[in-house]
Amino acid sequence: MSGGPSHVTTTDPRPLTGEPLALDLLNTRWIDHGVRHDLLATVDGLATWLRSAGLAGDVTPDRQTLDVLLAVRDTLWTLVTGDDDSGTARAALNRTLGHGWLRRSLGPTGPETAVETDPPGQLPAWLAAADYLRLLEENPARLRRCANPDCVLHFYDVSKNGNRRWCSMAGCGNRAKASRHYQRQKQPRPDGTR
Repeated sequence: MSGGPSHVTTTDPRPLTGEPLALDLLNTRWIDHGVRHDLLATVDGLATWLRSAGLAGDVTPDRQTLDVLLAVRDTLWTLVTGDDDSGTARAALNRTLGHGWLRRSLGPTGPETAVETDPPGQLPAWLAAADYLRLLEENPARLRRCANPDCVLHFYDVSKNGNRRWCSMAGCGNRAKASRHYQRQKQPRPDGTR
């Protein structure tokens, strides 16, 4: 019998996964049929997210790691939505980044870089904060929120023309199309029929 904590292994239930780490963290909250969900409401949800993000082997899912990750998620939300008038979120992100550093070394096949954090549970939060900076450096205009006003998901627009509007065409995109079609059908025609 193992003396360590046991975590339920579940499939990631989120409707949008695979976004850059900073946005993937934001997308741990979503709305489905009017019901709000939060994958990070429990340590088991943290274990699911760590596995989905490719960090399961690097970090033990525990309450301390979860609390740090929740704080950086709130900070990123404030920064991405542009609500940081006082600079409080910027300062909080910088504090998170202060818990980690890059360790460079020469490995057997060439240069290597490893991220180290103190304490080790800061790693997911530090990686998400660093990823947000990377996205800002690449193209901040490509950081988007889904155009569906009832959706809270974010994505990094990698479309060729940079005109992606929906978290997914299968979900919010199709709902918007169906709504527009329904509205057109309700409109009276020039002959007065519908």
